[in-house]
Amino acid sequence: MSQLPAVFIDGVIYASWVFLVAVGLTLIYGVMKILNIAHGSLYAIGAYAAASLTGAWLAHGYPVIGSYVVLVVAAIIAGVVTGPLIERGVLRFMYGRDEVVQLLATYAVFLIFEDAVKLIWGTNSYFIAAPYAFFGTVGSGDLVYPVYDLLLVVVAAVIAFGLTGVLQHTRSGKLLRVVIHDREVSSAMGINVSRFYLVTFTVGAILAALGGALTAPMQSVHAGMGVEVIVLAFAVVVIGGLGSLPGALVGALIVGFVHSAATHYFPQTELFSIYLAMTLVLLFRPQGLFVGVKVRKI
Repeated sequence: MSQLPAVFIDGVIYASWVFLVAVGLTLIYGVMKILNIAHGSLYAIGAYAAASLTGAWLAHGYPVIGSYVVLVVAAIIAGVVTGPLIERGVLRFMYGRDEVVQLLATYAVFLIFEDAVKLIWGTNSYFIAAPYAFFGTVGSGDLVYPVYDLLLVVVAAVIAFGLTGVLQHTRSGKLLRVVIHDREVSSAMGINVSRFYLVTFTVGAILAALGGALTAPMQSVHAGMGVEVIVLAFAVVVIGGLGSLPGALVGALIVGFVHSAATHYFPQTELFSIYLAMTLVLLFRPQGLFVGVKVRKI
């Protein structure tokens, strides 16, 4: 029982990180109904871009406080470059096709990008620990946490409330919800569905790259990190319900607390505890927690 505060705080921090990793994936599926396997590569590209630009910034002797802006800028650049490239170059030819074909297309992009990352950055690991350590630690007694970890909680909350606000309270968000509901009717009403798809995929790519960029100061940036994270992101969105933003948030919290509890109480189960939780949820709620029964059009 004495470990409960640590379990709670660790769970919230891990949930915030995994939400940042998965939110772009659920946004793209919610609008475009495409399960983007390339999401893991976008995450890795964001991490590598952040490591490269931040490393160059620090190598020139610029202040560490400015590196936080560099991390965000690196994610935006990575997303703006790769998002339209994938959507205009590949996915726009796949709309209306079988979901398996779309899945295989994004898997092909994933394989291409994994090799492209190795071609550009090599196979060596990159380290940028200065932004992680800059603000020091905070806590009391035995509970001491880096301030950077707590900043992740703030960033995740801002993104969650920001996306919700855009979808619920702006004209573009309301039009996007119309596109989500029925693409054909939206197009017939004069809504530029193609533009909404392009913008949505680009925003999703930026969010994926942002997850990687904010992870770069916390751990080494290495080849294959996109493969590691895509499975975890799938677990989050499957638990919450594919395409559901509230579901992604709740799924991240479930994953965070399960991972934290397993780490503290049953460390030998840490590797599969998240997938056990996913299995239990799907046994009782196959479509996920926040997705209702869909009406199929004939």
